[in-house]
Amino acid sequence: MKKNLLSALFLSTALLVVGCGDDADEATSGDEEGCEHLQEGPAVNVTAVATGAGPAVSNDHKRYDIALVDVAGGKGGAVTFAVAEATDYILFTGASVPVKVTNGSGATVEFEESTTSSELCTDIKGRHVVPLTVGTHTLTFGPSTLSSVSLVIEEGGEHDHDHE
Repeated sequence: MKKNLLSALFLSTALLVVGCGDDADEATSGDEEGCEHLQEGPAVNVTAVATGAGPAVSNDHKRYDIALVDVAGGKGGAVTFAVAEATDYILFTGASVPVKVTNGSGATVEFEESTTSSELCTDIKGRHVVPLTVGTHTLTFGPSTLSSVSLVIEEGGEHDHDHE
């Protein structure tokens, strides 16, 4: 009996240790997800808008190929992202295009972290970690010389999901 109890306790402890990752593991997991969806999709085509509420994008494990429109200074435009859970989100872009996030009140939401590359994936040209509250946010791209940008949104940290 003691031996079985000790074995069960050891196994439970081992599973706890394996299940808990550190921040570096979580960032790696996010980059793997972002890279996978940038490369393989599935893809949804949308066209950004120069003014007003743009088309909706989501963190639904899809790549959004966003056609940019004429804006002051080049190409750009906006899309909307409805946030159901307040947490950090990672915006992965397949091109180096300026990104700005505003909340429903129009206030800019500052990035916690922003870079133009990933050690794991050369397809990631933008990686922006942004804390978002529940509600609809606007993601504004540009101005840029590019006519499109690919976007994948992942929740920050590790999570499980089924691929569609």
